[in-house]
Amino acid sequence: MKFKNWFILILVFLFQGITAQIKDPVKFKYNINALPNNEYEAILTATIDKNWHIYSKDLPEDSGIPTEMKLSSKEGITLIGKVVEVGKKHDEFSEAFGAQIVYYSNSVLFKQKFKLKNNSKPATITAEITYQTCDDRVCLAPNTLEFEQKVTPSMVGPDSTTSSEEAALLTDSHGKPDSIATGDLQETTIATPTAAAQEGLKVASIDFENPQTDCGIAKQNNTENFWTYLLLGFFGGLIALLTPCVFPMIPLTVSFFTKGSKDKAKGKRDAFIYGFFILLIFVLLSVPFHIIDGIAGNIFNEISTSVWLNVAFFLIFLFFAGSFFGYYDITLPSAIANKSSKAEDAGGIIGIFFMALTLVIVSFSCTGPILGSLLGSAVTGSANVPMLLTFALAGFGLSWAIVFGLLALFPQALQSLPKSGGWMNTVKVVLGFIELGLALKFLSKADLVSKTFFLKRELFIVIWILISIGLVLYLFGKIRFPHDDKNAKISLPRKIFGVLGIGFIIYLIQGLFPAERPTLQHLSGILPPINVSYLHKEGDGILGMHPSHDYFEALDIAKKENKPLLVDFTGYGCENCRKMEEFVWSEPDILPILQNEVVLASLYIDDKEALPESEQTSIDMGNGQKKKIKTIGDKWSLFQQINFNNNSQPHYVLISPDGKVINTPISGYMPKEDFKAFLECGIAYFKSQKK
Repeated sequence: MKFKNWFILILVFLFQGITAQIKDPVKFKYNINALPNNEYEAILTATIDKNWHIYSKDLPEDSGIPTEMKLSSKEGITLIGKVVEVGKKHDEFSEAFGAQIVYYSNSVLFKQKFKLKNNSKPATITAEITYQTCDDRVCLAPNTLEFEQKVTPSMVGPDSTTSSEEAALLTDSHGKPDSIATGDLQETTIATPTAAAQEGLKVASIDFENPQTDCGIAKQNNTENFWTYLLLGFFGGLIALLTPCVFPMIPLTVSFFTKGSKDKAKGKRDAFIYGFFILLIFVLLSVPFHIIDGIAGNIFNEISTSVWLNVAFFLIFLFFAGSFFGYYDITLPSAIANKSSKAEDAGGIIGIFFMALTLVIVSFSCTGPILGSLLGSAVTGSANVPMLLTFALAGFGLSWAIVFGLLALFPQALQSLPKSGGWMNTVKVVLGFIELGLALKFLSKADLVSKTFFLKRELFIVIWILISIGLVLYLFGKIRFPHDDKNAKISLPRKIFGVLGIGFIIYLIQGLFPAERPTLQHLSGILPPINVSYLHKEGDGILGMHPSHDYFEALDIAKKENKPLLVDFTGYGCENCRKMEEFVWSEPDILPILQNEVVLASLYIDDKEALPESEQTSIDMGNGQKKKIKTIGDKWSLFQQINFNNNSQPHYVLISPDGKVINTPISGYMPKEDFKAFLECGIAYFKSQKK
């Protein structure tokens, strides 16, 4: 960096303290244990807040930031073996990185054995650990901490074997407090840097607490979208009602309640109770998943990342498809349905309950594959599987309850229902093609997790195109399945859906060709990631842009072009940053703004290139901890913390050419609408001030 920049930056306000937005949800404990044969073991115990994680030391290149522990001593030590991790690993495929990543939540121990070079003198052992903390929305800047402890040849310590208390912590999947999180545990808070450490990093004109405008940035929400699954379940239930297993039973059941009793009001009331019991039964189907989650909280993560279980899901979905095509039926044992049917004779509310249960059981051949699809989607797509399944099944049951309830209230509407016929089998066959497409997602997941990368993005798309062609040919009557009427005419709805299928094929074809930005955005998360592709190359820039990696250089460009500066605090190992670039920045109404309306500065807080020795420093954080500033990433990380009171990535700040914050900065992975509102708000204000 030019000397004049550093000189200007030294003449700044003293830092007033870093407050709530600076966070590091990790606490460390440093111990050294004496072992036999004049050996020692240094142990760093990390306790991690709920919903956060740190990466393992063993990560693929170009993925996350691996945790690194180093031991050193001025008196001299000899390391024995390598650093050992002790903890409950989480192993999953990252679509953003296109690689298998390993991380720890709740807690982990890092151990390193060593010997003193001089067994007759005490020595101060320094442990340095570098790590990055992430949750589902943001990653924090990589942190480097130092701990010191003195050892003497005569010191006596416990054996290095993990204690039962530590073992309990390491297998606790719920982040509950325990004994290892007490005692001399030291919290890794970001201390206020000294004036010397701030030199060159505090910019006087930046005032993040008082942006020039704040024009209604949408609040960021990091909660699970349970309502989406409720809606998916609801539509799944409506589709199931149209299948030959369920649809013919609607008029029979409703007529039973409305005509089978002399008291019409009682009949309608019983029909509503019947609908309620259907909803209750479907919700109760999710209870076992809550029990499983309570016993083994990590089981759904293991399922979602298991090669063999994903292959099993693939085969199950193929089996479902065969059933929908009419080659066989999937049914529960007849004894179950018979027992439930006999229990209907009990009468009253109990009898109505068993009527609802019988309906659920006998319709399983059609509802089972649809419910299986919801199960597979939730298990492999979220961390909160039990609740998602509860909402999905509640939506499924709610659709049935509403239909039966409304028809009981307005039985004349039964006359408007279409008659049973071949169209119901058409619905089943179409669902069979959909099951084939979904099955491929699980095979892709297994391929990615196993790192075979056989099922490239383009191959996946080609197979989907072939499945879609098969669906279109079926809808136009060119191919038939066992239960299809050979002499049936092709109805207008089939022709309409056939045309829509052709449109979907055309949409898929564009994904087979290279493009300046990622295509098929509506299928992101289903298709293999863009770097698992025959067309992928390690090109320069981001989406055709070449942002500056130095704030001051970018600010000079912003002054020359008279544009606002968009500061993007990012990281090479930041998964959420990659998701923003691929799925938000690439949107057609976002990318032109980034290319034409702003000057982009991407500051990588995990850049490992060393700073000149004159610019390296160390911050005393108290309690024997020191934070080193020795790389470009360290510099931009501290720059972010001091000037913007934040240490998360991605973090976006719009700054005017004179170095003032325009509007409220935003952080984390967010919907396109929120990011667009942030950009348009700041740019509009900037342009209004130019007039």
